[in-house]
Amino acid sequence: MSTMREILSESELNQDLHTRDLPLLRIGSFELRSRLILGSGRYSSFEVMREALHASGAECVTVAVRREKLHDSDGRNILDYIDTNRYILLPNTAGCYDADTAVRCARMGREILLRLNNPGAKWVKLEVLGDNRTLLPDPVETLRATERLVRDGFQVLCYTSDDPIIAKKLKTAGAVAVMPAGSPIGSGLGIANPHNLQLILELLKNDDSEFPVVVDAGIGTASDVTIAMELGADAVLLNSAVAKATYPVLMAQAMRAASESGFLARMSQRMGKSRYGSASSPEHGQIAKWLVNESEQ
Repeated sequence: MSTMREILSESELNQDLHTRDLPLLRIGSFELRSRLILGSGRYSSFEVMREALHASGAECVTVAVRREKLHDSDGRNILDYIDTNRYILLPNTAGCYDADTAVRCARMGREILLRLNNPGAKWVKLEVLGDNRTLLPDPVETLRATERLVRDGFQVLCYTSDDPIIAKKLKTAGAVAVMPAGSPIGSGLGIANPHNLQLILELLKNDDSEFPVVVDAGIGTASDVTIAMELGADAVLLNSAVAKATYPVLMAQAMRAASESGFLARMSQRMGKSRYGSASSPEHGQIAKWLVNESEQ
């Protein structure tokens, strides 16, 4: 069993939480220091989005690449407000409901990022929804799209439900990461089924402990991020929890701290649980009862 000192060097242990050089997150050919991936939609303005991205410490930003989602009501392009030299963009297929549309959308995203010379052209966050009310993924169409995109040379990160069997099939199909929903997109319900998330982690990491599992969707506040990381998730992707907070930039800072504290807590290997209390102070050396009784006489 590794100790924290074996995992982190002396200098790293003495660094501030936000500057500590933690083990890298590896997804396909990418390496990230931050285990928080932030979305770029639903903000009140592109300016607020830009500030929140900076406050989050994220290195990867996911962007919906369908043309109508790239521009606001004034015709401004969201990509003009994201520093493409600073962030790796993760194009996503949000709003797609079948494999054909998702594949076309992924290819469009690749072309856009190639023109921007951004390394994110190599990968895609695949999102194929079943309906526009629950926003839950369509497992059949998601699997079909994954197989086609892998053949097309994409590194595919798959948004999926918390079904362990579907998650395993997506990994087998060649996905470089599986992204189970904590709860429905934009719901803010947090980790609705921690047991299923643990099953997914166990099943997907059984023969490859380094395979990344990223919790995506449903996060409402910082404690949800910490719980996901403590359960064993390698990273968390979120959007609405920051964008819809009353103070998005402040919430972005909270999410940053939560992802780091949750990851450190998991690495620390928490104490076991007990039905009974256990004194933190040693019992030997206590004042003898007879001395107490004698002083009271």
